[in-house]
Amino acid sequence: MDIAVVVFPGSNADFDALHAARDVLGEQARYVFHKETSLGAADAVIVPGGFSYGDYLRTGAIACFSPIAAAVRAFADQGGPVLGICNGFQILTEMRLLPGVLTRNAHLRFECRDVHLRVSARGPFTNTIAAGSVLRLPIAHGDGRYQCDAQTLARLQKNDQIAFQYCDAQGNVGKQPTVNGSIAEIAGVYNEAKNVLGLMPHPERASEAILGSADGLKLFQALRAHLQGKAS
Repeated sequence: MDIAVVVFPGSNADFDALHAARDVLGEQARYVFHKETSLGAADAVIVPGGFSYGDYLRTGAIACFSPIAAAVRAFADQGGPVLGICNGFQILTEMRLLPGVLTRNAHLRFECRDVHLRVSARGPFTNTIAAGSVLRLPIAHGDGRYQCDAQTLARLQKNDQIAFQYCDAQGNVGKQPTVNGSIAEIAGVYNEAKNVLGLMPHPERASEAILGSADGLKLFQALRAHLQGKAS
């Protein structure tokens, strides 16, 4: 399995993603820089967190015009699995590979802490995780408030595209103060074809028990199972 980790100016979670895929999962992983125009023979793509291009204009807005963006779009359009984490999620929405937008947190504070997520949809990154499972992952964002119009939300719900929702430790959604004001407590969504996933929490930073949680590794393991044709 060959995993391409896309690196932009301002990326800061690129090594974390590479480490999780290469050193923890044990698969081949490599960097692809923003000025390149090909992903090579990639089987999957990770767009990592950070502050691409300094988050000028809007978070992720400039990255979608980088030379590598066309290759990422083509890979996704052909059904290749793409994972966007935090700033990567913002980039994928700006590229229109995912619906909705990520806006400033409702309380206008940068959030950096562990949160609980309820797994709510099945796809390449969640197929081996039981629906309704609760994961504990860290967040680090100031612009993580997921927003969309009512029609888009209805489609997400109808098509089972809501991958993760913020919840309490027991998996209850909406019974605690909101993390960032996201509509329907959405923390991550799939595209309609279910091959592109974006989420604000960082699974790569919770891929080893020594970090306090290894729940994030489950997403990478699900990806491997998907690519090996063993996903349930």
